[in-house]
Amino acid sequence: MQNRGLVKFFAILFALVSIYQLSFTFVANRVKSDAKAFANGDEKKEVKYLDSIGKEKVYSLGFTEFTYKEVSDKQINKGLDLEGGINVILQISVKDVLKTLANHTKNPVFNKALESADKNQQGNQDYIDAFFVAFDEESKGAVKLADPEVFAHRNLEEVNFNMSDSQVKTIIKRKVKESVESAFRVLTERIDKFGVVQPNIQMLGESGRILVELPGAKDVDRIKKLLQSTAQLEFWETYKVEEMGNFLMATNEVLKKTDKAIETKETPKTANDTIGNLLTDASKGADSTAVKGNNPWIDKMTAFGQGPILGYFSAKDTAKINSYLKMPEVKSLLAGEQRYAKFVWSKPQSINVLEKQIVDPAKTPKSKKVEVLELYALKGNRQNTPAMSGGVVTDASDKFDQMGKPSVEMIMNSKGAKDWEALTGKAYTEKGFIAIVLDDVVYSAPGVTSGAITGGISQITGNFDISETKDLANILRAGKLPASADIVQFDAVGPSLGQEAIDNGITSALVGLLLVSLWMVVYYGKSGWYANVALAVNLLFLFGILASIGAILTLPGIAGIVLTMGTAVDANIIIYERAKEELRMGKTLEEAVKVSFSWRGAMSSITDANVTHILTGAVLFIFGTGPIKGFATTLLIGIFTSLFTSIFITRILLEWSISRKNNLTFVTSMSKNWFTNFNYDFLGKKKITYIFSTCVVIVSVASFFINGLDEGVDFKGGRTFQIRFEKPVEASEVSDELTKVFDGVVQAKVLGDKEQLKIVTKYKIDDASSEADVEVNKMLFDNLKKYYGPDLTYEKFVNAYDGKTVGIVSSSKVGPAVAKDIKTNSFWAVLGAMGIVFLYLMISFRKWQYSLGAIAAVAHDVIFVLGIYSLCYKFMPFHMEMDQHFIAAILTVIGYSMNDTVIVFDRIREYLAGKTKGSFNEIVNRSVNTTMSRTLNTSLTMIMVLLIMFIFGGESIRGFIFAMLVGIIVGTYSSLFIATPVLCDSISDAEHKRIEEMHNNTENK
Repeated sequence: MQNRGLVKFFAILFALVSIYQLSFTFVANRVKSDAKAFANGDEKKEVKYLDSIGKEKVYSLGFTEFTYKEVSDKQINKGLDLEGGINVILQISVKDVLKTLANHTKNPVFNKALESADKNQQGNQDYIDAFFVAFDEESKGAVKLADPEVFAHRNLEEVNFNMSDSQVKTIIKRKVKESVESAFRVLTERIDKFGVVQPNIQMLGESGRILVELPGAKDVDRIKKLLQSTAQLEFWETYKVEEMGNFLMATNEVLKKTDKAIETKETPKTANDTIGNLLTDASKGADSTAVKGNNPWIDKMTAFGQGPILGYFSAKDTAKINSYLKMPEVKSLLAGEQRYAKFVWSKPQSINVLEKQIVDPAKTPKSKKVEVLELYALKGNRQNTPAMSGGVVTDASDKFDQMGKPSVEMIMNSKGAKDWEALTGKAYTEKGFIAIVLDDVVYSAPGVTSGAITGGISQITGNFDISETKDLANILRAGKLPASADIVQFDAVGPSLGQEAIDNGITSALVGLLLVSLWMVVYYGKSGWYANVALAVNLLFLFGILASIGAILTLPGIAGIVLTMGTAVDANIIIYERAKEELRMGKTLEEAVKVSFSWRGAMSSITDANVTHILTGAVLFIFGTGPIKGFATTLLIGIFTSLFTSIFITRILLEWSISRKNNLTFVTSMSKNWFTNFNYDFLGKKKITYIFSTCVVIVSVASFFINGLDEGVDFKGGRTFQIRFEKPVEASEVSDELTKVFDGVVQAKVLGDKEQLKIVTKYKIDDASSEADVEVNKMLFDNLKKYYGPDLTYEKFVNAYDGKTVGIVSSSKVGPAVAKDIKTNSFWAVLGAMGIVFLYLMISFRKWQYSLGAIAAVAHDVIFVLGIYSLCYKFMPFHMEMDQHFIAAILTVIGYSMNDTVIVFDRIREYLAGKTKGSFNEIVNRSVNTTMSRTLNTSLTMIMVLLIMFIFGGESIRGFIFAMLVGIIVGTYSSLFIATPVLCDSISDAEHKRIEEMHNNTENK
């Protein structure tokens, strides 16, 4: 080999760089272990410890030193499925941005286009493009985007009425992009202050979606609230309960005629409460009396209101109350200024109630503690604008009020201070109340008891805990989002589940490495040892590259690394088998090695096989997200490193052995006769295989229509929970119980052991609010807590913590829009991979028949795998869902099927261009038989690796591995019995005759 010295130099340099890069991971893990030991299970203490040493030197190389932050930035980061934590995709509401840009116009064409875009947005289509299409259809050219009632108004000076629609579209797209970037900056600032180690936030193309990864984060509800709050802070004057009393009683009378009668007891109401130091609620509600009988409004109350509070209601009743307030008959009861009233709810809180009165639990032992929301009526106007906007707040911090309760202190600018003084002065004079509203949720509505507040400094007090005031201050400091942020995809993994994934991944990797290495030694002897050395170097290079590019290691990524072991020895097997052939033809050992590494030897097969594999891996990387992208990353890197080590490192070792006159062999006494002397008539059996495969395809397609496929939430949308119980439970019973309360079928399946269930529901999947997520979590807890002991609280059930063994250990949510995108991406990914490989093979082999044979085999393999999943998903002991992992498996199957087919086709091409005597079919059969040793060896190696991962890799990727396992077996069959016959049958009879004449005449000379 020429330039052997240069290859050695780069190999050594690459190895040293890889060791250097990996050293940061080892140091970072050591520091994290120290932090865990110091914190002794206290998450906040652990984060604080790591933050405190961020600038301290923790790693020295003698000539340079690194701080913990620098070390942490250079380590291989673990994905959420290994580390535990929370992964969120937020959709910035482009619809809200468009409304703002259009100055909240009432133009019917504009608003109908928004509604149409909601309904008709296609998978992978950006909302703004869907809006433009809908606007063109609705306007039919009669209304332009540059109309003064649409975008050509004084608040958007860049658009004038002389512009064409295409010009306006360019400006609007830029404005929407700026809004998303603004949201990205706000979220980044919020997350940076949240205290999570190594958060990751990135914009996903131009879709308006933002990915947020918070490794180690555990408080699910709190994080959702932090991310989704638009921070739209407003100050409103409120109506008092006595001012709205006539309306409330009239509403009750109207509802008597429309709502179902509910028998209730007579309950008097009186209440009194105070908030405060600087801002204080000192008002008392008037007494009122409920009457027996049908009182739909009053009966829904958990407690009567006072001051600015119209009443206290259970969370489950808020939707019903909202529907009451939207009824035309009810709205018509509001007269004068009250018709502009804006009804809003408070944040949830706990109160003690007896006979609908709020009481002191210490003085009233029979009282009941309940969770409620307060209903307020804000004083609105025609423009629906508040008395003051929160934009005047320049700073905020978490404090404690004079009573020692957590509060938030706000500092306003000079204009805000002046307006605040006037507003609080008016409230003091009129004995009124000022509601402090964030994102249409009332945080407090105090009165003013000591005169107008000057200086622009004030406090928000209420029913807060310390973490809430910290988050609220953080949100106010970071600023408001330009539009609402909906959680369209969500994944949460507990640390205990992540540790299990790590253990499973390490086990499968070590066992796979051991078996592959053992097989190479048993089958190839001394040259097998050299292949194992190349494999070890390959893994070092692979991990070094992952560390250097800052890749995130996931459980599918570990699967990709284990698969890399198979691809690493695959090239060695092709080379070694070619060397054995050359030795059987009488060449010397040195000549055989030289030929095997030449283009006419093994290099053309290796190149074609790996290029097709790279193409399918690239498609997977482009269309995949999250863990799947991690799988594609490790797979692609592994292909390149395995090629380098197999071609260069192995050759250096072989030539070194030859130069030292070592007894180099490519067989052992045990394996010398394995997979040899094949003489099978593959083409003679094509009718049987065609009939068999046709039957398989027909049965599979029929099963698609009859059984369908088990589409996971990735394709349908929904919420998934992995829940562990203290003892075995019946999945069917849990499913029936939850179906009754979740207003739709809830699937509950055993996941591994009977103590663990996977629960899937589509309940409120269209509601992207954090409140809907909390509601679902609480419904789960309320209906499943009977399976646990009395010590399990809601917080312990929902949130993650170290050592957690029961409750929700992982959860995920996929919104309908994201599901539609995933499904579209998956469809095009599979078709795209097949199309790209078809073109490559046509160019490489220069005959379309080779491409046709390969695509026929791949299509057969894909249908076969889909058919197995369709037929078996109902009774298999592991999950066989159609999700992103499954699509990754299908694309991997395409790559490996192409790999096997290309090896066979390469030998067929060689023999058809050679001098072998016989008929066309005999020549082809002979060429295929010579590949059997390589084909079976590479396939058996891959099957062995996949079996190890299937057994040891863990429940979460078992269905993913099973698809690849079936695919490799079927792919081996199809490359021999489908691809080859299709290739031969598509070549014309005239070409058959020409090849036969050429071969037989050549041999006769």
